[in-house]
Amino acid sequence: MSTGPGASASAPAPNPDEPILKTRRTGGTFSSLKVRNYRLFAAGAVVSNTGTWMSRITQDWLVLSLTGSAAAVGITTALQFLPMLLLGLYGGVIADRFDRRRLLMMTQGALGLGGLALAALTLSGHIQVWHVYLIATLLGLVTVVDNPARQAFVSEMVGPKDLPNAVSLNSANFQSARLIGPAVAGVLITAVGSGWAFLLNGISFLAPLAGLMLMRPAELHRAERAPRGKGQLREGLRYVAGRPELLWPIVLMAFVGTFGYNFPIWLTAFTDDVFRQGAGTYGMLNSLLAAGSLLGALLAARRGTSRLRLLVAGAVGFGLLEAAAAVSPSFWLFATLMVPIGMIGLTVNVTANSSVQLATDPVMRGRVMSLYMMVFMGGTPIGAPIVGWVTDVYGARVGLAAGGLVAAAAAIVVGLILARVGGLRLEVDLRRGRKHVRFVPRAPREVLAPAV
Repeated sequence: MSTGPGASASAPAPNPDEPILKTRRTGGTFSSLKVRNYRLFAAGAVVSNTGTWMSRITQDWLVLSLTGSAAAVGITTALQFLPMLLLGLYGGVIADRFDRRRLLMMTQGALGLGGLALAALTLSGHIQVWHVYLIATLLGLVTVVDNPARQAFVSEMVGPKDLPNAVSLNSANFQSARLIGPAVAGVLITAVGSGWAFLLNGISFLAPLAGLMLMRPAELHRAERAPRGKGQLREGLRYVAGRPELLWPIVLMAFVGTFGYNFPIWLTAFTDDVFRQGAGTYGMLNSLLAAGSLLGALLAARRGTSRLRLLVAGAVGFGLLEAAAAVSPSFWLFATLMVPIGMIGLTVNVTANSSVQLATDPVMRGRVMSLYMMVFMGGTPIGAPIVGWVTDVYGARVGLAAGGLVAAAAAIVVGLILARVGGLRLEVDLRRGRKHVRFVPRAPREVLAPAV
């Protein structure tokens, strides 16, 4: 690994058949929880994540109820992630420049206030769709700083040896909440109305705030702070552009995030238009998706390496499974497919996240992770309205199939580019007892120079 931004041009070409980085295992699936600061972080996160998922499901259903349009759900999602697309890199600069623990205290408090504002409007009976649009946009502005700070802060809590495990456990934490939150939201919407779900979400942010305040700062693995100066955005972009092991996973996640992760649009449309069900069914489908994601996160936590090969293969499988779900003839087959879709989708996300973090110098991590989150989450403002329009005009099945096939096609193209950059070629061997498809080194005269 290079020791600074200036060394990026000489980075070796990635090999899709090898780990990006090998890390020594430190004690099994839950090794990161041995670190006190990380335990506090994880405990607070599971509470606020549960509230967040309750709020997301409630928000989607509320917008659909107010407008009757899947495109309106897409617009809400787009507004929430548009600030990340426009300002995401600035959030990374802030995360590299200031104390990340203090930044998170401010952002988590602001997210809690947003939940309380939605609760007040809904419980008072004054909620209108433009209120939801406005609050979604404001919360999106907060996440511009919150996301890169939270992603980079993980390494400060656990250090590099436990970083892949902690990234996976963060995802398991998030997906555990996703398993509980939608189910609780469905019950609350049906029993007492949407406002109470928003209220519980706002209150839930007290948990991460308490965890952050109880941490021991002396036990953090402090990263070097980037000094104030001009050109820090360009420096971050040049750094990523000069390292293929960073650039191409980020490009792949841009396509997957933009076109493959529009589940709020698809699941509301399938629930309402295809299967003619209510909020309880919508919550159940989200819970099945979360169950698969939780399984994928726990499996990822057991691995000590992150492979580009796994990332590419997982993205192809994720897209093809979405296309299969789109043509499912029955509700129960569609519901069952949510589990492997969640599992493989989470595997792709965790593999890309941990690979990018481990391959990045600590002083650049905030900017690199802001770029990663910008293309993964910030692509939603581009993809969500498009997918919502396709879903409204051509139906839920066409919308889901199109999103999945675009993600799979992008993974195939990126995989071939990585193989070429790494001096590899695809070999197909149909003989019994052999690996039928694998990457092998090119002949010496065919080896390409590393990309710079």
